[in-house]
Amino acid sequence: MKITKDFPGLVDELWCFRFIGSIETEESLEIDLGSKWLIVSGSVKAGEGIKAGMGIKAGEGIKAGWGIKAGEGIKAGWGIKAGWGIKAGEGIKAGWGIEAGEGIEAGMGIKAGEGIEAGWGIKAGEGIKAGMGIEAGWGIEAGMGIKAGEGIEAGWGIEAGMGIEAGEGIKAGLSIRCHGELKFAFHLFAGIASWKKADGDDLLVEAKRIDGDVKHGTVRLLQE
Repeated sequence: MKITKDFPGLVDELWCFRFIGSIETEESLEIDLGSKWLIVSGSVKAGEGIKAGMGIKAGEGIKAGWGIKAGEGIKAGWGIKAGWGIKAGEGIKAGWGIEAGEGIEAGMGIKAGEGIEAGWGIKAGEGIKAGMGIEAGWGIEAGMGIKAGEGIEAGWGIEAGMGIEAGEGIKAGLSIRCHGELKFAFHLFAGIASWKKADGDDLLVEAKRIDGDVKHGTVRLLQE
């Protein structure tokens, strides 16, 4: 299915095209609205991939059997779920959870009211924030801070340009590094990869301040 300016039911507004209701297809969904976003009051679902042109926003959920990609942002009042990867030139935001079978990448921030989960890596140009946990099969990287209401877990390393905060524990196969405060409620384990022998820098737990109990890893405090 391809949505252009002539798609039935679209209302042309100043910076977007608005659609009242839900959009569903068993095939792929391509949105070609030039420089304008598509705003849908209900949900957006595609059996295959979703290519959103500039951006897409749904009052309910966004779900694709394959990947979801937008030149700018992806926003959903409920959850965002893709069988493959999710990629946005700017931000990704969901009122509920964000889940991808492969990677999640945003040029700006990633924010979810519940959890964020990726089979591969999670990368954001700015911050990553989840009301619940953050989990990635590979690494987690943020240009700014990382914050989770529950735990943070990565198969590879975790890195943040600012601080890292978890409501529960933090676990990484490789190093955990940030340039601010590293704060967590329970325990922290770094360098516990089962797929390689972690040594040297793989074991680093690096931050300006650490508030929590480091159970496994080599602590290195940065100068203020």
